[in-house]
Amino acid sequence: MAADLGLDSLLATAREAADAAASIHRRDAGKVGVTDASEKARADYVSATDLDAQAAALAVIERKHPDHMLLAEESDEPVEQQLARWDGRPLWIVDPLDGTANFLHSNPQYCSSVAVAVEGRPVVGAVTCGASAERWWAAEGVGAFKDGRRISVSSAAPLRNAMVGTGFPFKSLDLLPEYLGEFERVLRTASGIRRAGSAALDLAYLAQGSLDAFWEKILMPWDFAAGLVLVREAGGVLARPDGSDLDFYPGPVCGASSAELLGELLTVIAGRD
Repeated sequence: MAADLGLDSLLATAREAADAAASIHRRDAGKVGVTDASEKARADYVSATDLDAQAAALAVIERKHPDHMLLAEESDEPVEQQLARWDGRPLWIVDPLDGTANFLHSNPQYCSSVAVAVEGRPVVGAVTCGASAERWWAAEGVGAFKDGRRISVSSAAPLRNAMVGTGFPFKSLDLLPEYLGEFERVLRTASGIRRAGSAALDLAYLAQGSLDAFWEKILMPWDFAAGLVLVREAGGVLARPDGSDLDFYPGPVCGASSAELLGELLTVIAGRD
């Protein structure tokens, strides 16, 4: 089905949309701060940059694929309502600014993320970091790339040698005690943990081998959809903590450079011997 739609065309659209959003980031970088943003929830910010970046990305998609559907972070509808309207057509999944808090503090760990799912499966993904001008993209069966060069995950290694990315459950503080237990167990087992504040970038780093594994308690589909294609095409794996495939609903996400390393990470997170 993806081939019938023109995988090259889908990838070109995803890359152009991600770049369009990142151009808004560059326009506003250093000019928009926390006091210019509003809070959707505690420490969960939205700014004019988020909204303008989303408009720029969606304009590209709607111009090139007007009959497709959209799932976007800054929609007026909750993700569950957006997914309830999905009728099986290709679904574009857009995070116009992943790492908004970083952006508002002039921390360069932020990006745009665009993916498209065909028949329920993400087949194309693109991530653009406006601050560093780095671009990652991938398409099913084609491979994963950064700035035009093919990338791959790191060599499989035991968890004790692994650098592990994570994200804090700052939007769901009721999960904090459980998460802190996981954090301690991973920290005692792995070679290190890093938290940058942008899951889309974390997954791009996993795809290029800069991280060996990753886990987060709650992610939205726009946080991980493009990264799922990147990691998969780079030779890695992403799954739920029970090992099941990712769907498009909010929930925990775990990944690693190999199935073996992912299994070890999941065992440690669960506190199993």
